[in-house]
Amino acid sequence: MNFLNRILHNKPSRLVYYLKGIIRYNIGGSFHQKKLQKKLATLEDHPEADYILQRVNYYNKLSFVNEDGLPPELKPLKEHRFKRALKSVYFFDTYEYTRWFSGALKWRYLQGDVTKVPVIASIVKSRPVTGDNQQSVILNLDKIRHFVFLKDAIPFKDKMNKAIFRLAIAGKPHRYDFMRMYFGSPLCDAGTISKNADIPPLWIKPKISLYEHLQYKFILAIEGNDVATNLKWTMSTNSIAVMPRPTYETWFMEGRLIADYHYSEIKSDFSDLEERLQYYIDHPTEAEAIIQHAHQYIEQFKNRKTEDLIALSVLQKCFVRTGQLTEPQYINYDFWEALLA
Repeated sequence: MNFLNRILHNKPSRLVYYLKGIIRYNIGGSFHQKKLQKKLATLEDHPEADYILQRVNYYNKLSFVNEDGLPPELKPLKEHRFKRALKSVYFFDTYEYTRWFSGALKWRYLQGDVTKVPVIASIVKSRPVTGDNQQSVILNLDKIRHFVFLKDAIPFKDKMNKAIFRLAIAGKPHRYDFMRMYFGSPLCDAGTISKNADIPPLWIKPKISLYEHLQYKFILAIEGNDVATNLKWTMSTNSIAVMPRPTYETWFMEGRLIADYHYSEIKSDFSDLEERLQYYIDHPTEAEAIIQHAHQYIEQFKNRKTEDLIALSVLQKCFVRTGQLTEPQYINYDFWEALLA
């Protein structure tokens, strides 16, 4: 059944992901390094150049050229090798693009859920939405887990008039508070898969598949260590993502999501959840509009060639801003930053 679900609902295969990563690693990057400048130069006449550069500048906000030498924390790309100590998904997702660049170039990247802005420029999966976050340069990391888009054949009107919550709450006090408030609510099927000793046994419910979530009109997407992992696939379905305003962002640009346009926003203390759910149950036309806006937002991430070009440009801007490469003739970062601000 799981195999059939992947075929019917578009869930990516981890086996295929790892096979591709291993093949890329064993082939190496010399061929791609020869093609890099030609590929990046396509930006000059690209029909979506303004859109691409807008995203490049969103992910990479570095606005300086390093004149004092590189910090010792930066390491050559040639040392970016697969090791057991590395989280494999972070390695494969970075190597997919670093292999295009000379091994002599230096960089720094941080694995895992990054919730603070590093002192020096670093490649990260996640960063705070607000504040001065320019040292946090985003790439699409751990995308086999985060960038999942589903196919949902169930219309919103045919789904249950409830929200579903099946997130882990261990070590996440805000999610624990949510369970305390809404376990047993007639409008929210709240349960957790966590089984820690301090969790009331009644709260623990069996883990359900992504597809079983689609029976519900609303899916809670509450941040965990950083972003809500389920937000992306929820927004690709015919259910509405329900959450407080995001405080962290990834390649998905959560900071650009518009409340009650792409998702249904609730207060940070969750106190108005039932009120917001009932509103959209009573106003299905507005609910359908949110779903359509969410689908439109998702579409921008589905063009593989565009995503690759953006990622390579993000890295190139890193090396330019750290003084390791000269600014390419076909783009003036300062000009585009000012124009697209």
